[in-house]
Amino acid sequence: MDQPRIERVFRLMRLMTGNVYFTVDELAEKLETSYRSIYRYIDTFKELGFVVEKINGNIYRLVKAPSSFKDLSKLVYFSDEEAKILCNLIEGLDSTHALKASLYKKLAAIYDLTSINEFKGSKFNAGCIQAIRNAMDEKKKVILRNYASSNSGKVRDRIVEPFSFTNNHIDIWAYDTENKDNRIFKIPRIEWVDILNENWEHESEHHRKSIDDFRMSYDGEGIPVKLALSLRAKNLLVEEFPLTEAGVRKEGDSWIYEGRVGHMEGVGRFCIGLAGDVKVLDSPELDRYIDDFIRKNFFTYQDGHTKAAPMGE
Repeated sequence: MDQPRIERVFRLMRLMTGNVYFTVDELAEKLETSYRSIYRYIDTFKELGFVVEKINGNIYRLVKAPSSFKDLSKLVYFSDEEAKILCNLIEGLDSTHALKASLYKKLAAIYDLTSINEFKGSKFNAGCIQAIRNAMDEKKKVILRNYASSNSGKVRDRIVEPFSFTNNHIDIWAYDTENKDNRIFKIPRIEWVDILNENWEHESEHHRKSIDDFRMSYDGEGIPVKLALSLRAKNLLVEEFPLTEAGVRKEGDSWIYEGRVGHMEGVGRFCIGLAGDVKVLDSPELDRYIDDFIRKNFFTYQDGHTKAAPMGE
């Protein structure tokens, strides 16, 4: 974690435990970052075992630890070698051990580790991680062999310039040299990584995009969406997409979600999957996405009922 980010995290912790209550937007303004970043930090606090209390609206507080807890300044920090030994010890735990994933996750949230095999699902994927890390250090292009893309539905090689891991080391940010764009690539979908003897050519264009509440990456301000949800839909929404919780409120007999998204695919598929429990409100682009999806994927008969179209049609 870089020094400015560490300072921002500690400043945020101080603000969230002080005597003055700040909204998420106010915290973002004080720390000169986006409100999405504040929510990501709050999620990280929760994952690390801190107690985060929602006061009302979008005001969150860090509950102060009892006096028996150690002060943050007295926490023990590990060298890279010590952290690697810890990872090896955790790896020795039985795969069904309830705490194994939790321990990996907490270490990954703090340290820039490259051997967290549990997150990758196998030691084979850990080899891909190491190759990507080496390519980043040397600023080299790589070939992601037989990358299985959900968007295109194809398995093929991709030549990219990898420049950053996501916080959980499950994905990487890389510049796609074919599409001329920064994208997230999921490590479990990579068969193998070959490092090319070619230096980065687009370093000035490398940047991490914003991630919306439905885990879709995008540039810009995003597109506003508004949904009316049944209790069932509301529960499924916040369970599957935890970042949406900040945009959910109770209104009469329904729950309302409002937020901004980068693409219609994530929120659209959620709405289609719960068609009887979700109503789209004042969101014309989402309406169009759902109409197009139904037209492409379902047959409509004269009596009005629909049937899913066979794949490929």
